Amino acid sequence: MDVTAAHPLRPPENRRGTAVRVWARSLAGMQKEVLVATTLGDEVWRLASDEGGDLNGYDEAPFPLGHMAAGMLASYTTEVRALAHRRGVELRDLRLTLDNYYTMEGSALRSTMVGGALAPELTVECHTDAAADVLRGLVSDAVYASPVDALLRAALTSVFTLTVNGRPCGTGAMPECADGCAADPRDLFTDVEVASSPVHQPLVQLLPEADPVDDVGDDGGLTETQNRLLHVRGVCTVREDGVKEIVVQLRKPAGAAFRFLSDEPQRDGSGRAPDAASYLAAGIAFCFMTQFGRYAAIARKSLENYRLVQDLHLPQGGASGGPGTVGSADPVETHVFLETEHGEEFGQQALAMSEQTCFLHAMCRSALETRIRVLSPT
Repeated sequence: MDVTAAHPLRPPENRRGTAVRVWARSLAGMQKEVLVATTLGDEVWRLASDEGGDLNGYDEAPFPLGHMAAGMLASYTTEVRALAHRRGVELRDLRLTLDNYYTMEGSALRSTMVGGALAPELTVECHTDAAADVLRGLVSDAVYASPVDALLRAALTSVFTLTVNGRPCGTGAMPECADGCAADPRDLFTDVEVASSPVHQPLVQLLPEADPVDDVGDDGGLTETQNRLLHVRGVCTVREDGVKEIVVQLRKPAGAAFRFLSDEPQRDGSGRAPDAASYLAAGIAFCFMTQFGRYAAIARKSLENYRLVQDLHLPQGGASGGPGTVGSADPVETHVFLETEHGEEFGQQALAMSEQTCFLHAMCRSALETRIRVLSPT
């Protein structure tokens, strides 16, 4: 993952406080690449994703749900620290742990397979001189005022456009974007020049050892019929330089652990690492992309290449962004570009099944309330 020095990508018009645009393309196997631009800062971030062995991946880059967990933790941590500063509460040794659970049930070939997302569970630990009820109230208010919570707490129905083999077509049963198709970014990835990270170290890194997990295993993610529960855990701490360090691991099924660095842009528009909104948007795009490749593999259909343009509209943070109020998010808007010998009908079916089985589109269309636990050792 790198920051880009020259690029043709620009974020969309800002409707809610923060606008994010993602260009995504498929690579070999389950590997994907995105470019992400936001209205928060000047950088465009390049992020990569892969899957683990349960989807015939190689763990050469973080799994999509890992990007989402990193973005959620970065968002929550930013708001907790900002609100503590506003209220004059000192937080020492701050540590946030997030547990996300996802489900997959049904048959892909019978079109009954559905992905689901359960309520996130957040544990906040720190040392502080504040009373326990003061700390609990601060954390609860900060989580509710976070941009990611705006995305979770409302049931948002995503909208789409579909282009198959270069020809725009209807989206079938899926809701359509009112503004029509975006331009295909197919040839634009080659116009990007890559610069080094301002922190002079890998922004995302595979860890050599993952925490041991008690996982009985399952038949993997490519079986035609599934009844699965996935568990992702992330832990966020803040370094002395203010950069957030987030370790995310797929715990069920047992998978690899990755370390992410995250930072919000400074006043001059520069950032040292990807911000929370960039990770959130990348996670949604990556997860959706995985479902296209997965469905094509299960259905034994040829899907040569697939790309997305995805727009995400989030509010500013209630504490970090300055408004002091809770904002709302818009539905995810995604423009899908498929290249396949099977034509428009298969493209529409692939779009419907990919949305139906995408864990993170399920998270967006479900009204979820983050469960919070606050621990302050004496």
